[in-house]
Amino acid sequence: MLGHPAVRTPNLDRLASEGVLFSNHYAQAAPCGPSRASLLTGQYLCNHRSALNGTPLDARFTNIALEARAFGYDPVLFGYTDTSPDPRALEAADPRLRTYEGVLPGFRAVLDLPEHLRPWGEWLRSRGYDVPDDVRELYKPVSDEPGAPARYHADDSEAAFLTESLLEWIDEQGDTPWFVHAAYIRPHPPFVAPSPYHAIVDPADVDLPVRKVTWEEEARQHPMLAGATAISDLRGPDDEAGIRLLRATYYGLMAEVDDKVGRLLDGLRDRELLDRTLVVLTSDHGEMLGDHWLTEKLGYFDEAFHIPLIVRDPRPEADPTRGTVVDRFTENVDVMPTVLEWIGAEPPVQCDGRSLLGFLAGHKPLDWRTEVHWEWDFRDVVGVFSDAAFGLSLEQCALTVIRDESAKYVHFSGLPPLFFDLERDPDQFEDRAAEPAFASRVLKYAQKMLSWRMEHAERTLANLVVTPAGVLDFRRVHRGPAAGS
Repeated sequence: MLGHPAVRTPNLDRLASEGVLFSNHYAQAAPCGPSRASLLTGQYLCNHRSALNGTPLDARFTNIALEARAFGYDPVLFGYTDTSPDPRALEAADPRLRTYEGVLPGFRAVLDLPEHLRPWGEWLRSRGYDVPDDVRELYKPVSDEPGAPARYHADDSEAAFLTESLLEWIDEQGDTPWFVHAAYIRPHPPFVAPSPYHAIVDPADVDLPVRKVTWEEEARQHPMLAGATAISDLRGPDDEAGIRLLRATYYGLMAEVDDKVGRLLDGLRDRELLDRTLVVLTSDHGEMLGDHWLTEKLGYFDEAFHIPLIVRDPRPEADPTRGTVVDRFTENVDVMPTVLEWIGAEPPVQCDGRSLLGFLAGHKPLDWRTEVHWEWDFRDVVGVFSDAAFGLSLEQCALTVIRDESAKYVHFSGLPPLFFDLERDPDQFEDRAAEPAFASRVLKYAQKMLSWRMEHAERTLANLVVTPAGVLDFRRVHRGPAAGS
């Protein structure tokens, strides 16, 4: 996809050729739970405030499943949403308060597949596998040989299980319209791929990470980066052979998921359903893969937040844009308004994003955003990372990013800011925030970030006013600037 030297995703490429690829698409947060909260509520992290895996999602917010259900659909889940429920509405002994892997309200979990993977384990037993009590043991490689495959074949992977289960469920629906969220967990740690994907990419062919010669040199950029790179588990392999293998395995896992997505699309086509179905493919976050001496999904670098988005609209009005690429900045908060508008429902006021259907029809909105935003909350309420590394309060362990085509500004609650001139330094090695020559640009971007936060402050009731004539909605009076041409 997009000319990558080692990644092969023929099915995603096919989907892009039949729809629209948004090449500058970004997640709003990391890791899984906060990012999915933004994806599924249409809100920035600064509004929904589900900041960590395990931070409750406030029950007052609606979401894509609740809105679709109110419109007559039965939204179902295959996979996971990593949603922690609002504890104020539950008894203290409620089992849902013992795991961060809850199901988003509004979804009916046909296949709930949290980290314990027990449903997958039962399926494997039915296929003759000797499954350990801890199903995750199957992720271990068959030997200590570097790059050895996992203890199951790709035809029996959790991705294969999800795909086949979904197609079987679709066969049971007949002509009933359906709404499905299929959440594949891979590629995801542990980075062990099943056969044959463990060897599908030669480590010698992969691109090396973008990073300085040593992690100590990289760490000098900023205290937060120093704190992260000092943790060996976040650095990944130090040697070239190890990092090449890690990246090759990740690309192999990508190829496996691509095949399963292809199986799902072919299944829809064979059932004559594909041309009646809106398909949206995206992710909750990226992966550092050794860039800037980091692994996992964290920090302020693009690699952890720049993600794919492909939308295939089956309707004739989308025909002129099939196979095109949109390079305008889009965000995961745009997905919920897009889907709701497509089914005919009105996106709720809480949504910070905007529908992308105009792009699919070939219209370019005149007032579209010119930058992208994301946030990362690095408070560690169960460990020692934030306190030990920085001496900050919990509320100070946060950063916010604004990035456009030419520059990137990172604001920290309790640490110095960062500023990168992307035209001169696209790999973001040189922080210019403290340089006098960049002072005016740093101020400009800090002001733009403040304006963004003010504009997107939570506003569910802000445009209503109680009067002797009743409740008036100012949104019905003021529609704002023209939305397209």
